[in-house]
Amino acid sequence: MQRSLVILGLTILVVGLGWPWLTRIGLGRLPGDIRIDRDGFTLFFPLATSLIVSVVLSLLFWLFRR
Repeated sequence: MQRSLVILGLTILVVGLGWPWLTRIGLGRLPGDIRIDRDGFTLFFPLATSLIVSVVLSLLFWLFRR
C-alpha cells in the first residue's frame, strides 16, 4: 500500500511539473474537453485529456510489470 501511494504521489508530481509543457502539445485543449464559461464561474472538465493520459499510464504500467 505504501509503495502504491508513493508511486501515485510521484506521478502526480511529475504531471504537475510537466503540465506547462503538456499544454504546449495540446493536452488540456482537445475537442473532447468540456469548458463552460459563465459570469464569475468557469467549469473545466478535461474528458478527452483524461482518457489519453489513462491509456498512456495503463500501457506504461503494463510494460513495467512485464
